[in-house]
Amino acid sequence: MDILTQMILLMMVLEFLEANLQKASTLELVIERLYGYYQKSIFLFFLAHPSFYFVIVVSLYFNLFNFFTLSILALKSLDIFFKIEMIQQRYLRENMDEELKVMMQMKLPPWISLLGIMMYVPLMIMAFYNQ
Repeated sequence: MDILTQMILLMMVLEFLEANLQKASTLELVIERLYGYYQKSIFLFFLAHPSFYFVIVVSLYFNLFNFFTLSILALKSLDIFFKIEMIQQRYLRENMDEELKVMMQMKLPPWISLLGIMMYVPLMIMAFYNQ
């Protein structure tokens, strides 16, 4: 098995791990679970996003600084910052908008936890084959 296949498989495993660490039936429960990590340690919160660090290491090791790799890093960064902002609004400042509270209580479809695998793994494949 070549190194690119191993990197893609490892990315899939890390995305699956990340999905299971954050899996919940509503966005509110996802944020609540992440807030539990955040309360214990901010570093534990960031460790709940292992594929983000994997993409950084892979892009540095293979010198992959193309559109696809940068897209993955940008989307993952926005995802982490969004979650931090939701934690701050919900638990630290306690001044979340009513519309956002209603949105956070909506049921998430079961496939939504696999969205990272469906989105980031193909982007990583394209990053490798378009270097």
